[in-house]
Amino acid sequence: MDVADLRLFEAVARLGVMGRAAVELNTVQSNVTARIRALEDSLGCRLFDRHAGGVSLTDAGRRLLPYAQRIPRLLADAALAARDDGTPRGRLAIGALETTTALRLAPLLADFARACPEVDLVLRPGTTCELVAAVREGAVDGAFVCGPVVDPELDARPMFREDLAIFAAPGTASLPGLIAAGDLRIVVLRAGCSYRLRLEAVLARRGVPAPRLMEFGTLEAIFACVAAGLGITLLPRALVGGVCASGRVAVLALPPAEAAVETVFLRRRDGFASSALAAFLAQAGQAFGLAAAA
Repeated sequence: MDVADLRLFEAVARLGVMGRAAVELNTVQSNVTARIRALEDSLGCRLFDRHAGGVSLTDAGRRLLPYAQRIPRLLADAALAARDDGTPRGRLAIGALETTTALRLAPLLADFARACPEVDLVLRPGTTCELVAAVREGAVDGAFVCGPVVDPELDARPMFREDLAIFAAPGTASLPGLIAAGDLRIVVLRAGCSYRLRLEAVLARRGVPAPRLMEFGTLEAIFACVAAGLGITLLPRALVGGVCASGRVAVLALPPAEAAVETVFLRRRDGFASSALAAFLAQAGQAFGLAAAA
């Protein structure tokens, strides 16, 4: 068994059809089939069940898959480690929530760009669920997400806290009053947004288990709809006065236990921490008053 065998195995497992794996790997299906059988023979166990629609993993295949999935990341990390001479340079991909970008990142990114001019910084927006997956898959070097995140493959470093609040139409006096009036609608970002999940939990604790919703892709669209009386949302209080003008919406306070949320910086525990990432974390530590070394 070698690296090429594991790459081929991972492709077949991911695509579910040997012919598709052959196309992706720029080879012929007969070669894929023969090499998979040779791998199974060398391991002494069957890795796939064959059926009319393609193949599916056996128990042995499922046990092998996590190791095969690490190979591309390990090879990429090995190349990065060999080239990294201690000077921050090259591509650095960072994920962040839209709210974090709007409230926290502009000064940090400006300071980092001045301190590390040879780094090509890429900022990728997303929901917490999307960014956790991106870090795990190696699509970004790290990401700012809402905590807590419990994943044995990921390191979660606390960065800062946000104070959340309910936003409603101007003149709204209280959340209990809105709930009592009935026909409550929430205005939220797409599925996977941690604030959306928290709002649903806040309402469920108050006897509203499944509110109707309107889903939007930007904060500006959400605030416009809330201001027009179409529903309520849950977001960091600090957005008022910046993304949302003061007085445009009503701000309804929550108890401290529901209002406080910690933002953490995620990265893979087994990933190579480049000089660029180490410098970024050091800069973040200065910006947020933390010891944030890699």
